[in-house]
Amino acid sequence: MTLDDIISTDVLVVGAGGAGIRAALEASKYAEIDVTLIAKTLPGKSGCTVMAEGGYNAALCNVDSADSIESHFQDTVSGGSYVNNERLVRILVENAPARILELENNGALFYRTSEGKIDQRAFGRQSYKRTCYSGDRTGGEIMVTLVDLLRSSNVRFIRGAAVDLLLDGNKVTGVAAFNPEGAKFFLIRSKTVILATGGGCRIYKVTTNSFQGTGDGYAIGYRAGAELIGMEFIQFHPTGMVFPDSAKGILVTEAVRAEGGILLNNLGERFMEKYAPDRMELAGRDVVARAIYREIRAGRHTPHNGVYLSLQNLSPDFIEERLPQTLEQFRDLSGVDITKEQMEVSPTAHHVMGGLHISEKTETTIKGLFAAGEVTGGIHGANRLGGNSLADLQVFGYIAGHNAAQYSLESSLGKIPDEQITQIHKVVISPLQSKQDGMRPSQIRHNLEELMWTKVGILRNKKNLTQALENIQRLKSIPMKIVNQNTTYAYEQLEALQVRNMLIVAEIVVKAALFREESRGAHFREDFPETLPSWRKNIIISKENIHTVPVVVL
Repeated sequence: MTLDDIISTDVLVVGAGGAGIRAALEASKYAEIDVTLIAKTLPGKSGCTVMAEGGYNAALCNVDSADSIESHFQDTVSGGSYVNNERLVRILVENAPARILELENNGALFYRTSEGKIDQRAFGRQSYKRTCYSGDRTGGEIMVTLVDLLRSSNVRFIRGAAVDLLLDGNKVTGVAAFNPEGAKFFLIRSKTVILATGGGCRIYKVTTNSFQGTGDGYAIGYRAGAELIGMEFIQFHPTGMVFPDSAKGILVTEAVRAEGGILLNNLGERFMEKYAPDRMELAGRDVVARAIYREIRAGRHTPHNGVYLSLQNLSPDFIEERLPQTLEQFRDLSGVDITKEQMEVSPTAHHVMGGLHISEKTETTIKGLFAAGEVTGGIHGANRLGGNSLADLQVFGYIAGHNAAQYSLESSLGKIPDEQITQIHKVVISPLQSKQDGMRPSQIRHNLEELMWTKVGILRNKKNLTQALENIQRLKSIPMKIVNQNTTYAYEQLEALQVRNMLIVAEIVVKAALFREESRGAHFREDFPETLPSWRKNIIISKENIHTVPVVVL
């Protein structure tokens, strides 16, 4: 394998989910700027945006007139256990209304009130009904709209996986990439790069994430020297499917509980009365996930090792109108009619609250490298509110696209040192040349997923975290070997690159979890169960060190 091509562009966006497409569209508004979008899968197919079913938070006040931008801000900061970057939160809540109205003006269809306004439902740990929705397929509706806009734009799309950033000192100069179709290694030179690669919960055995959620952006940024923030905070969504095995972990949207679904153990007890009597099923996701986990661990679980989620208090017509996708999901995947039968659910790894450390302009600690969406950290603190993610993608995708375009107007293409290209090329081809004592990427990935699920899950302690770190470092030392060297579609070679990233992300998560000796939000330490005022600070990790910084407050 040799260098197949060198492409040049002004703005390069990596990732074709909600944040990536929104960033590319904004940058493409500048007629003099060439915008290129690269992703592992086709636009609209990548990332988890399309699977974000429940809704988009915006203080439109269409249902609850008492709602406000300030209330949305306070709910987000308190939900994040007060370690959010408050400047980023302020940007999120102030711009969310404009971005959803923009989507509506571009053709996105949301459910309406009787007055014809965008309808809003209640979501967990929020003071008012502010979650805008399109049934239980809100993310899908947004993606259809964005992809439609992309098709009519001048953005160039390239299929491929970003392998590593190209740097001239501390300035980004492009990306080295690999396309499994034809096993092509190529470079994209650019004045600026926007990472919008989504999350990384594929490091867990049970997850809502698509197969693309391998944490590429975290690892790519880390290797280049960027700082990451809050990587200990992994959100476990309370409700994922538990059977059949092929469907285990698939998201059961929070909209089910928002519309009146209740949680029951095998004794028929509505157990959230014990854990969150005020908010019940609409407590924070961290609280509900831990409650379900504890009920299961105490033996009060269903036949498939979950708990029951019941809609039997609602009419079939209401369920069909408000939750059509969930109705179809359970009918098709598990043969359960949710209008008549209870669902079985349990927690599933869902969202990384941490990520690349960004400024209000979404620039990372590497010059010319911007980021948006789940690959970034600081906005959601220790626990993300359901409905804030779709807003995050649109608000910060817009900002990243605008600022990256402005940056490119003032920049020129940088140099790409030959030694970087040589080193990255060695990484790409090394699994093809591995000796027989190596392991296939899929074997290493399966071992990692099991390890993270059992040792770095909902409840953590020093012993398990230390064992996890030791085992991750052992897995990193094992050479990866590729058995199927098909060059028509080199999937196993792509998987080797993804597993390389997953190992780095897992190591960062564990190091941060060990470092934070308290419980806060989604991070719960059995050996440090209290939330401590002295730990109201953020953990920063880079290649050089791990340290804490004060929380950014207004």
